[in-house]
Amino acid sequence: MRLFLDANVLFSAAHSADGRARGLFSLAESEFCSLVTSEHAIAEARRNLLMKHPTATGDLEALLTQVTRVPEGGPGVVKWARRSGLPENDAPILAAAAAAGTDLLVTGDRRHFGHLYGATTGGVRIVTLREALRLVSKP
Repeated sequence: MRLFLDANVLFSAAHSADGRARGLFSLAESEFCSLVTSEHAIAEARRNLLMKHPTATGDLEALLTQVTRVPEGGPGVVKWARRSGLPENDAPILAAAAAAGTDLLVTGDRRHFGHLYGATTGGVRIVTLREALRLVSKP
């Protein structure tokens, strides 16, 4: 199962060594799933870590060695993602996840993605971190 990680999941994994987000990295290390993200998500995670928890940026860089970087979705795919009710800054996340053919888009952004939780759009199911952990770890 391929999981696209939103910036907030990357942020959480870097910020908290024993949080749920790190659980995804453990599952990936054990080959239960593979993790992907885009430069857009990485840049947002870095920016937020630098503002709020600058000492965690090294942890982010170490974690990113386990994550495959996928290309951004093209303008047409971003336009499609905007029609899902996402703001301009979040549409590239869904666009990249869909363009990369991932199974799940994992995000904790309830404000912008909450209306899509549990839905599959563009072949990608949008889920919370808790739901991703459940889906990946079930036998």
